[in-house]
Formats: sequence, C-alpha cells, structure tokens
Amino acid sequence: MRILLLSAYDADSHRYWRENLVRHLECFEWRCLTLPPRHFSWRIRGNPISWVSSCGERLSEPYDLLLATSMVDVATIKGLIPSLATTPTLVYFHENQFAFPVSAPQFVSAESQMVNLYSALAADINVFNSRFNLESFIDGVERLMARMPDQRPRDIGKVIREKSEVLPVPLENSVFERTRAAIRSELLTFAWNHRWEYDKAPERLYRALHKFRQHGLPFRIHVLGRPFRKYPSVLDRLQQDFAAELGQFGRMESRSDYLDVLRSSHVVISTALQEFQGLSVLEATACGCIPLAPARLSYPEFLPKEFTYASSPEDEEQEAGALARRLEEIAAAHANGALPQPPRVDAFSWNEMAPRYRRLIETTCR
Repeated sequence: MRILLLSAYDADSHRYWRENLVRHLECFEWRCLTLPPRHFSWRIRGNPISWVSSCGERLSEPYDLLLATSMVDVATIKGLIPSLATTPTLVYFHENQFAFPVSAPQFVSAESQMVNLYSALAADINVFNSRFNLESFIDGVERLMARMPDQRPRDIGKVIREKSEVLPVPLENSVFERTRAAIRSELLTFAWNHRWEYDKAPERLYRALHKFRQHGLPFRIHVLGRPFRKYPSVLDRLQQDFAAELGQFGRMESRSDYLDVLRSSHVVISTALQEFQGLSVLEATACGCIPLAPARLSYPEFLPKEFTYASSPEDEEQEAGALARRLEEIAAAHANGALPQPPRVDAFSWNEMAPRYRRLIETTCR
C-alpha cells in the first residue's frame, strides 16, 4: 500500500508524529513531502502551489491513500492534481485554527479557518488528537457559518462529525524507559517544558513560583523548550529572579539528556492557554513526573482530576495562586515522603497504539 504523507507546516509535534508513524508502520510504503514551519500565513494558504511547482511529478504518482496534516490545503491539492481527486484521503488534525488564543497584535482572519474547513470536507476521514480538538473545531465551524450573510450550508457540523474520530498522537516507546543516569533528585524539582510562546503563558509560571517561594521551601525549576527569535520577556525575568533555583534553561539538543532531566524531576507544570493534546506533559508523566495542569483544554481528557488545578484563563493572578497552592501541597507530601504516584499513560505508547493506526489507514483505503 503506497501512502502520500503531506505535512505543510512540519513543526516539532507534526514531525514527531510523522517520523514515528513511518517508523512504526513499516508495512506501508511511504512518500513524505514536508514544508518548513515558518511564514505561517503564507504556508497554510500557499502550500499547494509550493508543492505543485517543486514536486508535481511525485504528487501525480499513483497512491492508495493521501494522508495530510491539518495545515495542508487538501481541497486545493486534490483540485490541482487530477490523480489525487479520487484518492482516499485522511486528514490528521494536530490542532485547529478556530481554538487558538489570539495575541493582542494579531488580526483575526477567516482565511486559515476556511482552509481547515475545506480540508475537513474534502477528506474521507478526519482524525483529531483529542476530543477537545474535535469539539472546538465543530463549534468554530458552526460559529463561522453563522457569520455568513446568506447561502449558508445546512448541518455542516454534523457532516464533518459523522466522518471524524479521535486518536491521540502516540508517545515514543523510549519515554517509558528508565536509565541509570536519571536518578530522581532529592531536592524537590519542577519542570516546565513548552514552546516559548505567548499561548503557553509563562508569565503564570513566573507568578506562581514567586508565590510559592514566599513560603521559604527549597526547590529547583527546569525551564525547558524551544526559544524562538522573539519570545515572552517574562522568561528573561524568570532566569534572573530565580537564578538560585534554576536548573536547565532553554532547549536541550540531546533528546536523551532532555528525557533524563524529566526523569530527575518530581513535577511537570503546564500553564497553557492553548493545548490540543499536551504531548510534553504526557511525555514527562511517562518519565515519572507528577503532572500539574489547568483544568481546561485537552487536559481533563488525559489526566485525572487530582492532577489538575483550578482554571482561570481570564484571571492570571487567581490562576497563579491556584497553581502555587498545589505546589505547596506537593512540597508537603515530598517532605513527608508521601508523593503521589503519577497517572499511568502506557496506553499512549506506540506499542499500544500502532495497531489502531494501522486499522485506521486500512479502513480509509477501503
């Protein structure tokens, strides 16, 4: 079975999914075409002409399945390449453009949302990495259609829902391994491991740590993740103000070293305002960290209630206080040698999920 896999904005999580998909499903023959994750507005709208102009012959080869990420303009691709027009098509939604929080300077445009919508309509099967992703997409589509002045389609949300399902991005099997190098620290250690962007809300981490430190409890904090050319300035303030408590700071080039840092930590923290699955938190949990995440977005699907804290997306100060109180509870348990066991996330491993992906692909082709 020959599969054409298109990833139009091959960011970290997309590449993580794509490479592991190919590695764990060697029973299929894969042709992968990707575009780099930059110039977002041009990329999401221009990916068809980028591919047609550079590799049109490869697109026109016969395939049994077209598998595309949600950043791909699937409807246009199928329109421009006649041989793909009738090829069974599966679209995988790592995220959707209806549920991203918007930073102040941004202009809200329906352009990227319409690409998502047309792709979902052009696909035979849509797959979302969480129930939150699916429901926020359907809700966003219906709100967008309500804005149309006339000639509105009927039951468009129902049409999409009937050919959609939820299947998370699996975790690499390596995150479940234990290494001798990763001995859990005696000092209470926190990790925050997210992209350094506004939607991960690092200012809430900064405020929560300030509140927690007022109690005089010793701790270490690792601030991990990818820094971009421009990133929230609060991270520089955190580096300065918590220099005495700071462990690793920034992106770690070695994947194994990164996992060992997680395995040496007690708690992984999320403060995200946008999270469609929460791979970084799930990975850290697999490494043995106790997760603490806000009770919103996709987190309640994957984490028991006792591993979340009160969500106040509109009140930064209140939410930072809620996180600080949970950190204090963890510190008290640590002092008494009674830390809770992290929830089990073995069901998200590739060993467990590869058969589900294989059945999904075979079903779509049929």
